[in-house]
Amino acid sequence: MKTRLSRFALLSSCLLLSSQLLAEPKRPECIAPAKPGGGFDLTCKLAQSGLKDSGLLEAPMRVTYMPGGVGAVAYNAVVAQRAAEAGTITAFSSGSLLNLAQGKFGRYDENAVRWLAAVGTDYGAISVRADAPYKNLDELIAAVKKDPGSVVFGAGATIGGQDWMQTALIARAAGVDPKKLRYVAFEGGGETLTAMLGGHVQVTSSGLGEVTPQLDAGKIRILAVLSDERLPGKLADSPTAREQGYDISWPVIRGFYMGPEVPDEDFNWWKTQFDTLLADEDFAKLREQRDLFPLSMTGDELEAFVKKQVQDYKALAGEFGLVK
Repeated sequence: MKTRLSRFALLSSCLLLSSQLLAEPKRPECIAPAKPGGGFDLTCKLAQSGLKDSGLLEAPMRVTYMPGGVGAVAYNAVVAQRAAEAGTITAFSSGSLLNLAQGKFGRYDENAVRWLAAVGTDYGAISVRADAPYKNLDELIAAVKKDPGSVVFGAGATIGGQDWMQTALIARAAGVDPKKLRYVAFEGGGETLTAMLGGHVQVTSSGLGEVTPQLDAGKIRILAVLSDERLPGKLADSPTAREQGYDISWPVIRGFYMGPEVPDEDFNWWKTQFDTLLADEDFAKLREQRDLFPLSMTGDELEAFVKKQVQDYKALAGEFGLVK
């Protein structure tokens, strides 16, 4: 009897494993909608490492880069040309949702894709080179007030994008017209940081995860973290904007969506893998190593969050005259 039960258990395990392998996409891919080195790249590589290390994905997942329109090119490509691809997930952030709120992704809105998983949160940051004359946010704002054209801000988005919005909120809180800021838009956080380190811009507005490697290397100084309270660990010495008198907080969600025609069976396979991954302590450590903080949502819960966030961003964009 015991032998028969053992054989049954072994057969069940084999069937479960074979069904998992059958459901797994043959050529998994993560699209990072920007050039290498920014937040989307970080998001894809987090999933790439996490799914591989945990054994939740047998086939190696490649990361491909699809810059253009700060996510618009990738979004349109997935919806219009790759709508049913079961092996493709695409990275998004709060910046993607802000652009959707302003209609920057063309004729497609937040209802055009299937929202898969949120794997962590980042926070906005205002940074300068380590040898910059500005030691805190007040000194930077004083320079901008004295001569708005003397300080060049760089960010991985156009006017109205997430990085612009971070600087605009701080400028507005300081009584400076955001439209007077001298602003240079790049295609992603990696390109922006390179420009600042090369002396082409003086200040970057970005996500923390994009700049912390350079902070570790001693190449930059973070003037303000856009979180409610100081963050732990290596960021404990970086002040928040709030403690410097600027009541600004900007959390940055990082996650993935899939095409609108991906079959439920395939979408649910990915959802199950991410549900398992997000509950894994080893993944939590990996996320922390990438300077991201816990945020776990999948499927319907994430979809509801995204739709509410887009509505909130529409109201914020309206305050700055970015939407009619």
